[in-house]
Amino acid sequence: MFIILIAHIPWNTWADWIPARFGFSDAADLFVFCSGMASALAFGGVFTHFGWFNGAARIVHRVWQVYWAHVGCFLVTIAMYVTVDSWLGENRYIDADSPLNYLFTDPRHALTEFLTLRWAPNYFDILPMYIAILAMIPAVMALARVHPALVALFVAGLWSGANFLGWTITGDRVGNWGWFFNPFAWQVVFFTGFAFARGWLPAPPRDRRVLWAAIVFCLICAPFSCQYGFACYAGWGYAPSLGETHDWLQPAIDKTYYGPLRYLHFLATAYIAYVAAGVRGANLTGPVVDLMRRVGQQTLAVFLVGIVAAQALGMILDATGRTFWTTAAANLAGCGLLVATAAAVAWIKSPPWRKKAPVKAAPVAIPAEFVPETPRTA
Repeated sequence: MFIILIAHIPWNTWADWIPARFGFSDAADLFVFCSGMASALAFGGVFTHFGWFNGAARIVHRVWQVYWAHVGCFLVTIAMYVTVDSWLGENRYIDADSPLNYLFTDPRHALTEFLTLRWAPNYFDILPMYIAILAMIPAVMALARVHPALVALFVAGLWSGANFLGWTITGDRVGNWGWFFNPFAWQVVFFTGFAFARGWLPAPPRDRRVLWAAIVFCLICAPFSCQYGFACYAGWGYAPSLGETHDWLQPAIDKTYYGPLRYLHFLATAYIAYVAAGVRGANLTGPVVDLMRRVGQQTLAVFLVGIVAAQALGMILDATGRTFWTTAAANLAGCGLLVATAAAVAWIKSPPWRKKAPVKAAPVAIPAEFVPETPRTA
């Protein structure tokens, strides 16, 4: 969540040092993978213990929640842009070059297409992908009742359809392009996490040889990974061959269609984290880890706040200037806001008024006519 916030603050120099600058996969992969694991834990048991129909109904409810979260986040951000532009007396954030300008040039079609998920503008494209993948869970659970291998065929088939047949969902009727996060491709990383959490895939062994292979692979990928940021494209300008290699690898590392090399890189980073965490997370201790765990437990709320806050912090930096200190203050303030959001949501989900206080029962005088007679013995 912290990395996603930093990555979404416009022109943020801290974003030059996030993991995405040193590898083919990034925080989005981890977010979707963990969402798959969380979904398996949250919804898998409903399918198992209460039947497929009740499980599917639970998924519909979650899709409904995420859909309105998507709509609300979009409207709040648009309102913030419009308000700031009116204060400034100019179209700085909603201008002709903004991907959101479609809403103001053709509001009738834009609103209809946004609400039906046929318009997924840049920056508001990950939750539609999440909605589409959630909707696949009932089908996956139905296949798993027959055999988990059918799930693998289903996942591989959707990914192949996206990569070789061009399956996608229209994200812009005017520009005729699909969703940036193609759900038919990205479901592969979601259901990988889902399968691990459901036990369809066994936990990998902690093998030192595999660990070193993963580390070496990630180190080899790093020089070819960075596409933008702190002038790192083409080896900081001194090695054009690195940039040419990056372009040559593009089909294998593509983000929209989730290229196979990107998937392999994510699995390597996930394995390194898995080994580093220790058995059942034994190495994940301390106040910093506890703080991150609390933030991760409130993913949707924290994500929504981070998306809006990132744009607000970008506006503040536009006004104050992007010095070392203002940039540091903006990033730290944003991270603090995510922590506060997680704490507030956790408190709301377990409010003190729901806790049953111990009640000491007062003695009650029972009328004699209601006291049963003691059986007589012979």
